[in-house]
Amino acid sequence: MANLESLASLAAILILVLVEVAVLSSFAAAQLRPDYYANVCPNLEGIVRYSVKQSMVKSPISAPATLRLFFHDCAVMGCDASVMIISPTGDDEWRNQDDYSLKPEGFQTILDAKAAVDSDLQCRYKVSCADIIALAARESVSQSGGPNYTVELGRYDGKISTTNSVMLPHVDDNLDSLNSFFYTLGLSQIDMIALSGAHTLGAADCGFFQHRTRGKDPSMNPSFDAQLQGTCARQNFAFLDDVTPVGFDNSYFKLLQNGRGLLGSDQVLYTDQRSRGTIDYYASNQGIFFYDFSIAMTKLGKVGVKTATDGEIRRDCRYPN
Repeated sequence: MANLESLASLAAILILVLVEVAVLSSFAAAQLRPDYYANVCPNLEGIVRYSVKQSMVKSPISAPATLRLFFHDCAVMGCDASVMIISPTGDDEWRNQDDYSLKPEGFQTILDAKAAVDSDLQCRYKVSCADIIALAARESVSQSGGPNYTVELGRYDGKISTTNSVMLPHVDDNLDSLNSFFYTLGLSQIDMIALSGAHTLGAADCGFFQHRTRGKDPSMNPSFDAQLQGTCARQNFAFLDDVTPVGFDNSYFKLLQNGRGLLGSDQVLYTDQRSRGTIDYYASNQGIFFYDFSIAMTKLGKVGVKTATDGEIRRDCRYPN
């Protein structure tokens, strides 16, 4: 009887903790609004926009690298710029095996934007790295030809980054695995597919897809298979969208229709009948894709948001204050 009472008490405590976490998460998300810095740093968006533009001029990798950085940050410990932290012990997110593929150009884009923001005396040390990542991701999309959606602001930076906290989708995940992961973030299958459309930008190392070539994956178009074999013989990467590799559009979905998805987790969105209809819809209507992508990015940007209670405004995005 005592054991049952103890279990009941433990269950009650657990429920209270979960409710408290849910309430705090809702409160944190509620603080986000587009005009958060209107009286603090009124030129914020223009500063970040120009800085990202300069980064994109320096390197075509900048846009996809920055966009991916935003996803990795939000999907691990919430949108708190924890992915930027460098730990002297080496226990940080970006050194996890799942984050090795993150490109230095993405990190540098954020550091440059942060420096640009802090060079404005009115803004100095008042804007979080997390918000700069969110804005830089939007600029990477819009300046590549994608939607110029509204970014909600008001995030605080996290103080912790650990290697073991990183659990991300893998290149050969099936639809159920992908849905399960995105569901933990509060995102639907539609959100997941729309966000996958970000693969219209960027590239992947051959090690991520070469095991699908030489006829090993029947969902891969044979001519694409042969093309990739030649590509990987010459270089160690291939574009995720080889039609418009630096343009944000709906070409990615058209490629999936033709068996030209580079990653297994891309192509499965078309081979699985449960998601094929959405792929066809986006392939035929870029405007709908842009609309759904904007909604999904806004929802992703609310995941795990920190407040002044559990966060800070980092002076250097690489180190807690």
